[in-house]
Parts: sequence; structure tokens; C-alpha cells
Amino acid sequence: MPRTALKGLVAAGITAATLFATASSATAVPADKAQVLSSWTQTSASSYNAWAAAEANRSAWSAYAFNWSTDYCSSSPDNPFGFPFKKACQRHDFGYRNYKEMGTFSANKAHVDSALYEDLKRVCNGYSGGTKTSCDSLAWTYYQAVKNLG
Repeated sequence: MPRTALKGLVAAGITAATLFATASSATAVPADKAQVLSSWTQTSASSYNAWAAAEANRSAWSAYAFNWSTDYCSSSPDNPFGFPFKKACQRHDFGYRNYKEMGTFSANKAHVDSALYEDLKRVCNGYSGGTKTSCDSLAWTYYQAVKNLG
């Protein structure tokens, strides 16, 4: 192969490698994605609140490429008997979808299901008497459904 043709191929190869490296680093997901996901899917109210703040400002987290899609409470009512379970179901979907995409769903399913139950119980804590008892019963039913069927 003539020397000038070889130089041209080498230069083209270096240019392509540089472009690929630049494109790859520009679209690389931050290394702490798993830690952020874990912090947003714990059972605590602070974890829920951090997730809710992020969900309200998704664009600030776009580099992480989180899956924010949801069908809320799936085929169950989102707000059964007026109890607002929709946001808790949305966070549950967030955990399921993102752990599945990361390939770590089986190791995290139980704690995501437990987080749903704690979120639902926090909703129910806003009620008293028989209304709270009814809400708690529904929360337990939703939790058992995802634990056993989710």
C-alpha cells in the first residue's frame, strides 16, 4: 500500500476513534446511577421525598437516563375509594422499570415492594378511625398483590 494511502487510513482511523470516544463519553450515564436509584427506592419518607423532588424536575436528571414511564397502579384503581395511592404506585413502577433495565431486579424487588407498602401506609396515616382501617387494609392488599404477582 502506498505510504500516503496508509497515512490517510491511519488519520481516518484516529479521527473515527476520537469521534467515537467523544460521543461515548457525552452519552455515558453517571457512575453513581445505581446509588441514586437505590436512594430513591428505600422505605423511608426521606427517600420518597427525594424521588418526588427528582420526578418533579426530571430534566435535571436526564444524564442518568432513568425510565420514568408508569401505568400507576396497573389494573388496580389508582385512588381506590378516594385514597390517593397513585404517586406510591408511580414510584413503585420507577423502581421496577429501572432495576429491570439495570439487570438487578431480582435482588431489589423485595425492597421496592416494601417501599410501596410504606408509601401506602404513609397515605393511610392521614386518616383516622374506620377510614384509616379501611385504607390500611387496602394498602396491605396492594402490597400482597405486588409481592406475590408483581
